Amino acid sequence: MFLVDSHCHLDCLDYETLHKSVDDVVAKAAERDVKYMLAVATTLPGFRQMKDLIGKRENVAYSCGIHPLNLDEGYDFAALAQLAADEDVVALGETGLDYYYQKENAELQRTSFREHIRIGREFNKPVIVHTREARDDTLMILREEKVQECGGVLHCFTEDKETAKALLDLGFYISFSGIVTFRNAEQIREAARFVPLDRILVETDSPYLAPVPHRGKQNQPAYVRDVAEYMATLKGVSIDELAAVTTRNFCELFHIDLKEN
Repeated sequence: MFLVDSHCHLDCLDYETLHKSVDDVVAKAAERDVKYMLAVATTLPGFRQMKDLIGKRENVAYSCGIHPLNLDEGYDFAALAQLAADEDVVALGETGLDYYYQKENAELQRTSFREHIRIGREFNKPVIVHTREARDDTLMILREEKVQECGGVLHCFTEDKETAKALLDLGFYISFSGIVTFRNAEQIREAARFVPLDRILVETDSPYLAPVPHRGKQNQPAYVRDVAEYMATLKGVSIDELAAVTTRNFCELFHIDLKEN
């Protein structure tokens, strides 16, 4: 079995008390058949620091971007484009809109989101999208910026079935995190049942949002196995089939050739 954690923040894990090193995190993941992960940046300095921490590995790819909640820490779209050209970078993001925590800089969020998509189209690299209480603007910008030309994924999906349909119509993939296992997440489960298998990814978003039965603990890539097992039951397929299809989807979206081992 070969599982992929399609979205994690490896630089934010607890390396003082929980993990000895990145090697330790990777080994714990591999013990649960999680053999590849996408390390996602939320600031440009953070991207550089993350690359320094993790280095070049056969089982880790990178995404480079500025999270909509981190724009006050600085943004340089020319620098973003330069970093995004790196062959180790397979995606732009995470980017998107968050009107739940920040509404006063909504115009800047929209500008940044558009720039990420334009750079993604320039380099033929997909975008990783975060959205919270910004559904209409998110879909509008995806359409206006012709996101179909580079593709993308809505990560950590927390929207409804209708939003899922609109994203699927744009050619998007939809990634489910540990939230789908939470007791009060029936709206997300309804969407998960609706999204076809060939458009689903699984993720941890670690160190956040640990799935049941690990709630209350810091999340880590190994726990994507729990998300995948839950999704397999939800979709009425075996864990082996869910693992195979989500890994294939990941490879197709991010233009990565993974050899199962």
